[in-house]
Amino acid sequence: MSRLLRTTLNAGDSAPPTVVGGEGVYFHLQDGRRLIDGSNTGGGLGHRHPRMVEAIRKAADTPVVNEGWTWIGREQAAEDLISTAFKGEEDWVGAVRFCISGSEANDMALSLCQALTQKSALATRERAYHGLVGLSRSMTVQPHWHGGLAVHSGGSELPPPMAPVKVLPAPDGAIYGAAMYNGAARDYLADATTTLSGTAATIIDYTQGGNYYDGEYQDEVARHAKAAGSYWIADEVVTGAGRSGRWFAFQGARSRPDIVTMGKSLGGGAAAVAAIVVSKKIVEQLKGKSWQNYGTLRGHPISMAAVSAYLATVTDENILGHVREMEALFARRLVEIARKHPSVRRVAGQGLHWTIELHGPDWRNWAGDTTENPIASRVAARAIEAGAVIGTSGEQTSLFLAPPLIINEAEAGALLEALDFGLQLADEEFSRSGSH
Repeated sequence: MSRLLRTTLNAGDSAPPTVVGGEGVYFHLQDGRRLIDGSNTGGGLGHRHPRMVEAIRKAADTPVVNEGWTWIGREQAAEDLISTAFKGEEDWVGAVRFCISGSEANDMALSLCQALTQKSALATRERAYHGLVGLSRSMTVQPHWHGGLAVHSGGSELPPPMAPVKVLPAPDGAIYGAAMYNGAARDYLADATTTLSGTAATIIDYTQGGNYYDGEYQDEVARHAKAAGSYWIADEVVTGAGRSGRWFAFQGARSRPDIVTMGKSLGGGAAAVAAIVVSKKIVEQLKGKSWQNYGTLRGHPISMAAVSAYLATVTDENILGHVREMEALFARRLVEIARKHPSVRRVAGQGLHWTIELHGPDWRNWAGDTTENPIASRVAARAIEAGAVIGTSGEQTSLFLAPPLIINEAEAGALLEALDFGLQLADEEFSRSGSH
């Protein structure tokens, strides 16, 4: 019996496969199987990328330098991040601070905004997930997360938020199954300035809950946040560092954030690392002040080596161009798959992050407080039989694909075939339910 407290994104009580190794886009399992990794947002360059392995090996021969000491590798990683990922953004980008996880980055950014504004209220958009640490937990408004604990006997309730939370409507950016009326962002955000009034910060992400959107939505949120005196935070933990087909999803619009948070792919799948990038405006406001939020292992030499190696690799290997090519392939094939399977309600995505949402109960009415495996988890389990791991985000009816950014066309085809195979199970259940 394992002494490890296990957790998983796939709701229910089924145990995930045991991984013993990996190479490229593949997991190697204890039972000898090899599965395509289609659900790992933290593995931007896949597993054991040679340049990442070499960088980590070199960094292992360095001292443990905590955040309070200057470390030359940390200074270099900051310079690499700004000069590479923020190239062309020099007119507004200010400075970077490193931490360990995206949840931590969001918590730090939100608390900084509270300190700067002396306001406690915060805002996000519908169906958001921003983490499960501190203020990031309060801003995770998908109900099934329960602030980190689902009570399987039922009756579980969200813990009280650490700050008042206001919620903006989110658009339906589906490429298949979009709502018949999906009006202009200016219309459904008409009252946003009033909603955001009195908030320290407004944080939006670009994928959670299967909500993806174009530049119009971002620009409208940014406009209303500015009018309300609310700092705007772009949560790029998932989409930042290349997954959206550019360095950041926010670059698809005209507006620019006050703060950008990132994590996951930033370490190239080789180290746990995240970052907070603040604007020049905030740098000016911090002059003469001490940002008293300290972490012993933030900016660890190994993590910093991973950041610099990842940025160089993405640039040298034209990873962003490759992601854009793969985006077109995934968009075309996923629409074909959705039309084939009556169980699919909608498909949305960008770059190499895609959501396939099945017909079923409204997400607002499902709290994850059961050990029964929901349909999304059962589809994911069946896809494993076909040779690929796909994710569910813990929801009852939502699946997502987020393969390594280096996936090639043949590997992408195999991943999509596994999804196709898994969806046959959903079709059977959908047919039996008489919902069609």
